[in-house]
Amino acid sequence: MTRILGIDPGSRFTGYGLIDQVGQTSRMVACGTIATSGDDIAPRLGQIFRELAQVVDLHSPVEVGIEKVFMARNADSALKLGQARGAAIAAVVQHDLPVFEYSARQVKQALVGRGGAEKQQVAQMVCYLLGLEKAPQADAADALAIAICHAHMRVTLARMAGATAIRRGRIR
Repeated sequence: MTRILGIDPGSRFTGYGLIDQVGQTSRMVACGTIATSGDDIAPRLGQIFRELAQVVDLHSPVEVGIEKVFMARNADSALKLGQARGAAIAAVVQHDLPVFEYSARQVKQALVGRGGAEKQQVAQMVCYLLGLEKAPQADAADALAIAICHAHMRVTLARMAGATAIRRGRIR
């Protein structure tokens, strides 16, 4: 079993989702949204850092998937998103957790099969894949999608590593 934390960073709302991965099966452990307030970015970044550190302490994930920054039309928004990502990454690497980054397109492709899928389609697949009756709040659903994407990618990477090892004569 591998416990994976997915993070959908944002300066106002940061979603998190934890899944347990056993083989090809995923099960939701917890999810939520860190809602920050106020105009000053520094206290909001501190809140993201502290609350994600608490999530890690409480649930003990072993790997983390996080969404990459996309280039927004508004430079100020992109900068704040990057700062929120930095606070989130710092919160998990202080626990010596490996961090894997995925673009929104990669996450959508992994869950829906199309990189241009709508957010609602992604949320529906999160519910289907995790056996949930109701979709979590949007940022939490996105974080669960990132965790599921990482779970799929780690299986693929393990297969590739195995194939490479077989070709090199390490596994018989």
